[in-house]
Amino acid sequence: MVNNDSQTPVRADEPFPHRKVIRAWLVPFATREIVRPILLLVLDYLLLFAAFAGALLIPSTVGKIVCGMAAGFITGRLFIIGHDACHQSLTPDRRLNRWLGRIVFLPSLTPYSLWEVGHNVVHHGYTNLKGFDFVWAPHTPAEFAALSPARRWLDRVYRSGWAPGLYYLVEIWWLRMYFPTRGYIGASRPVFRRDCLLVTGFAAVWIAAVVGVAIETQQPVALLLATGVFVPFLFWCSMIGFVVYVHHTDPRIAWHANRAEWSNAAPFVSTTLHLTFPLGIGGLLHHIMEHTAHHVDMSVPLYRLKPAQAKLEDMLPGRIVVQRFSWRWYFDTARRCKLYDTDRKLWTDYLGNRTSEAASEVPPPALAGERPAADSGPAGKAPAATAQAVP
Repeated sequence: MVNNDSQTPVRADEPFPHRKVIRAWLVPFATREIVRPILLLVLDYLLLFAAFAGALLIPSTVGKIVCGMAAGFITGRLFIIGHDACHQSLTPDRRLNRWLGRIVFLPSLTPYSLWEVGHNVVHHGYTNLKGFDFVWAPHTPAEFAALSPARRWLDRVYRSGWAPGLYYLVEIWWLRMYFPTRGYIGASRPVFRRDCLLVTGFAAVWIAAVVGVAIETQQPVALLLATGVFVPFLFWCSMIGFVVYVHHTDPRIAWHANRAEWSNAAPFVSTTLHLTFPLGIGGLLHHIMEHTAHHVDMSVPLYRLKPAQAKLEDMLPGRIVVQRFSWRWYFDTARRCKLYDTDRKLWTDYLGNRTSEAASEVPPPALAGERPAADSGPAGKAPAATAQAVP
C-alpha cells in the first residue's frame, strides 16, 4: 500500500513513493519571496566589490591573490542566486527572475539563456542518463578505449581530482556557453547570442576598469589583471566544476544507459548526493549542497532548501545518499570513479578493475503516470543528444 501521509516516514521495505507524493511533502517549502533574495543579491555584490577592491588596492601581492580568490568564491555565491532565478524559484515574479538572473550571472560570465535551457531541460530532465546529461558523464570502458590518446590523457587529468576547474573552463564554458557552435547546442536562438554579447561587454568593461586602476595607481597592469580578473575567474571555474562533480559523483551513485531502467530508478533521488560540511560552509554556499531536495522540486528556493532536505531525509530514511565532506572522501571518489560500466552497473578504474558495488535495483515508483522529468523518445533508449546545452 502506498504511503501518502506527509508525516509518516516510508520504511525501506515499502514501495518507493511516486515523485508526485514526494514533491507534495515539499510544498510548504516552495513559498517564494521578493525582498529576501534581493537583499542576498545586494549583500553578495557588496562583498564582491570589497573583494575586488582588495585584489586591486592592497599593497601585498599575497593579499591581492587572497582577495582575488575571495572574489571568485563570491562570484560562485552570486551564480547560485542566478541558478535559482533560472528555475524561477528565486522570486514569484518571472520577469524579475530573468533580470536578476542576468545581473548575478555577469561576474561568472555566464550567458543566462544558455544556462537556463541546458540546466533546466538537459540536466534536470535526464540526470545521470548517458547520451544526454553529459556533464561529468563518465565514459564506459569501451568508450574510453575508442578515444584518441590525447583525449584519454585529458580525461585522466579531468578525473584526477585536481582539475575540476579545467574541466568546467574547457568542456562547459568555452565549448558550450561562450558563443557555442551548433554542434554543441543544437538549434541556436537569437537570445543566446545576445546573452553572450552581454557577458562579453561586461568582461570588456571589467578588464578596462582594472587596467584603469593599474594606470591610476601606478601598479603593474599584468599584476592587476592577474589578481583582479584571472584569479577570480579561474577560482570560480574550479568552484563550479567541483560543486557539479560532487553533486552527482560517488561510488554509490549510478549512471544509466537504458532509459526505462533510468526512469524506474527514481533518478530525482538516486542520482544525487547530499554533501554536508562543518563550520556553516553549506550556508556560505547558499545551501546548494542540499541537492536532493533541489532535484525533487526545483521550485524550492535556496533560502528554504535546508529544511526541505531535512524533511526528505526524515521521510525517506536510508534512501538518500548523505556524505560528510572530507578531502579523503573526495580524492577516494576521484580515484574510484574513473569509468562507469553500464553493463555491470558499477564504477571501474582506467584498467577496468571494479571499484564499487553494483548499483542496487531501486523499486519503481508506487504510482504510475508521471515520469521523473521531460520525456520523449522510445522507451528503453536514451534520447538523442541533439542539444548538448549546459546542465
